[in-house]
Parts: sequence; structure tokens; C-alpha cells
Amino acid sequence: MRRREFIRLFCSTVVAWPLAARAQKSAVPVIGFLRSSTAAGSEHLAAAFEQGLKDAGFVEGQNVAIDYRWGDDQSDRLSGLAADLIRRQPAVIVGNILTTRAVMATTTTIPIVFVGGTDPVREGIVANLNHPGGNVTGVVFTASDLVAKRLGLCTTWFPSLSPSPRCCIRPRLGSNSK
Repeated sequence: MRRREFIRLFCSTVVAWPLAARAQKSAVPVIGFLRSSTAAGSEHLAAAFEQGLKDAGFVEGQNVAIDYRWGDDQSDRLSGLAADLIRRQPAVIVGNILTTRAVMATTTTIPIVFVGGTDPVREGIVANLNHPGGNVTGVVFTASDLVAKRLGLCTTWFPSLSPSPRCCIRPRLGSNSK
């Protein structure tokens, strides 16, 4: 009788094992959020990030999990935070330029999305703006280095426009000049 009980237990375990593995795979995807700043000073960024995800149909706790990591303005902590985050195997990691470097040094397979205000090519984050390459892409909001490129594109798209030195000059408020 013991032999039959053992075989029954063994077979039920073998049948249940793939079901347990499938259940683990159906867990919600994890988005890593890594910032070099403090959490206290960045509530608005986290709130905007969550709202953007919500607008796209991703709600934390329902169909996505967000794993936040904060560097507390200490850049020497970023590589450890990145490694810790990668151990959780997120679907994607979102960060700023500084944290992207730390994540890039740790993984070449997990997609990394950066948000920055400096030239990512000069910072060594991407190969070029048209084709970033690797597992890194992102958004640059303001980049003074790109102004010449943008003006060049404008003159290419609108050749009838001619640059004028007066185009960016605005009268001062309260001046008497006409």
C-alpha cells in the first residue's frame, strides 16, 4: 500500500508542478523606477509616472507592480540599487541619466528608459538620437546642445523661412520703445 501512495503522491506532484510554474509566470509585470534624488523631493515625479501608466491602462496593484528605488542624492549608492532592482527581474527600468549609467553597467537585456535634460549622446548613454542602440531609449525634455539641430530641421522643413536676428528679441515690459 505504501508503494501506491508514493506513486500517487509523485504523480500528483509532477502534474501540479507545471501548473505552479505557469501561475508564477502570470504574475503582474514589474516596472523598476530608479532615481538618483530623494523620495521626499520627488513625489510629483512618482505621481506623474503612475498617472501616465494609468492613462495607458496600467494600474499599480492591479495589472502592474512598480518597484521604487531612491539614491537619496548619493551617486555611490546607485550601482547597488540597480543590482538590487535587477534581481527582481523587472520588465523595464525607468530612470534619469545618472541612474541609467548604473543600470547599463549591470544589465544589457532589461529595457531601460531614461528621462533627461542633457544630451544623451554626449553623456554616453546612446549611440545617436535616431538609433539609440542596445537596450536603452529615452526622452530628452530640454537640451541646449540640440538647439542648433532643431533650428537646422526647421530650415529644412520650412525653407521659405529665413533666420532673423530679431526673431527671438522681445520688448521688455514697461519699456517706452515702439
